[in-house]
Amino acid sequence: METSHSEERSLQRTTLLVTTLSSSLTPLMASAISVALPAIGAEFAMSAVTLGWVASSYLLAAAVFLLPFGRLADIRGRKKVFTAGTAVFSAASLLAALAPDTVTFLLARLLQGTGGAMIFGTGVAILTSVFPPRRRGWVLGINVGATYTGLSLGPFVGGLLTHYLGWRWVFLLNVPLGLLVLAVVRCKLKPEWADSRGEPFDWIGSLIYSAMLTAFMLGFTWLPGWRGATMLLAAAAALPVFVIWESGSAHPIFQARLVRGNSVFAFSNLAALVNYSATFAISFLLSLYLQYIKGFTPRDAGLVLIAQPLVMALFSPAAGRLSDRLEPRLVASLGMGLCALGLFFFTWLGPASRLTSIVANLMLVGFGFALFSSPNTNAVMGAIGRRHYGVASATLGTMRMVGQMLSMGVATLVFSLFIGKAGIVPANYPLFLKSMRVSFIVFFLMCAAGVFFSLARGRVR
Repeated sequence: METSHSEERSLQRTTLLVTTLSSSLTPLMASAISVALPAIGAEFAMSAVTLGWVASSYLLAAAVFLLPFGRLADIRGRKKVFTAGTAVFSAASLLAALAPDTVTFLLARLLQGTGGAMIFGTGVAILTSVFPPRRRGWVLGINVGATYTGLSLGPFVGGLLTHYLGWRWVFLLNVPLGLLVLAVVRCKLKPEWADSRGEPFDWIGSLIYSAMLTAFMLGFTWLPGWRGATMLLAAAAALPVFVIWESGSAHPIFQARLVRGNSVFAFSNLAALVNYSATFAISFLLSLYLQYIKGFTPRDAGLVLIAQPLVMALFSPAAGRLSDRLEPRLVASLGMGLCALGLFFFTWLGPASRLTSIVANLMLVGFGFALFSSPNTNAVMGAIGRRHYGVASATLGTMRMVGQMLSMGVATLVFSLFIGKAGIVPANYPLFLKSMRVSFIVFFLMCAAGVFFSLARGRVR
C-alpha cells in the first residue's frame, strides 16, 4: 500500500512538473512577442492592422482546434495529444524564427496556434485526472501561477532578446523549452488517460465547428467591410447546422448536456469568455503606447509590462486554494470587478500619464485576474464528470482563446476605424491614442457586464 501511495505521489509530482513547464511555455512567447511587435512590424513593413494579426493568427488557430483536440484526447489519449502539441509548437517556433517574409511568418503563427490548442486542450484535463478533488483548486492555482510566471518573464525576456539579439530569438527560445517538456514526458510520464476510449470521433461536427468559428473570427476582424459582414452571416448560418448535427450525433464533439441544466459550467465558461475578451489586449495596446508614445526601448517596455503577470503569478496559487474553501463564484466575481476597475482607469491614459500610475494599475488588473482565473477554472472542472475532463478543459480553453481573439479583434477594428491601413507614425499618434482610449472604454463595459455572468452561475458547493 505504501509503495502504491509513493508511486501515486511521484506521478502527481511529475504531472505537475510537465504541465507547469508547458503552461509557462506558450504565455512566455505570447507576452514576449507583445514587446517585439514594433521590431517585427518594422522588418516586415506591417501596417497597424497587419500587426494585430501577429497575435490574432495564433489565437485563431488555437480557438478553432481546441475543442476537436480536446475530444480527440478523451478518445485517443490526453498524453498523446499533449506530446504531439508540444512538438508542433516547437517546430512552428523554429519556422517563425527563420521566416523570410510576412506570409511565412503568419503561417508559422497559425501552426503555433494549432500546437497550442493541443497543449491547452489537455494540460488541465491531465492535472484533473491525476489529482483528487480536495486538492484540485490548489493544483490548478499552481498551474495558473505557472501560466502567469511565463507571462511575467515574457516581457522582460522578450525585451532583452529583442534589444540585444533581435526579435527572432524570441521564437528560438521556445525550441529548447519545448524539447525539455518532451524529454520529461517521455522519461517520466508513463500512464495514459483516455476515459472515452473506443468512442468514434465526430469528424463532420468538427469540420462544421471549425468552419463556423473561423468565419466568425475572420468576420469580426474584417469589419466594417463587406467581407466581414459576409463571413459573420456565414457563421450565423452554420450555427443551426452545427446544433442540429450535434443533437443527432451519438458521440458529438461537444456535449450539449454539459451546458443544458448545468448553470455552473455554462456561466463559468461565459465569464471566462468575457474576462479574456476584456483584458487580453492590454499588453498589446500598452506595448505600443510605451514604445511609440513614451519612447521606451523594448527592454524598458518589457520591465513595465511585467507588473501585471507578476502579480498574477504571485497570487494565483493562493486564490486557487481559497476557492477550495470558499464559494468559487464569490472569489472569481470579486476578481472580475477589480479587472473592470483597472480597465476604467486605463481609459484616462494619455501622453502625460505617469509611469507609477500605469504600473499600479497593471498590478490592480493582475490581482483581479489572479482572483478570477483559478477559482473559475476550479468551478468549471468541478461541475462535470471525469469522462468529460478533456472536453471541459478544451471548452474552457476555447473560451479563453475566443476571448483573446475578440479582444484583439476589438483593438484591430478600432485601429481600422481611426487609423486605417496606415502605420503608427508620429503624424498618427493622436489617432492611436484615441483608438486606445476607445478600446479601453469598450473593454471596461464588457468586464463590468461580466461580473453579472460570474455571479449568475449559482453555487458550486
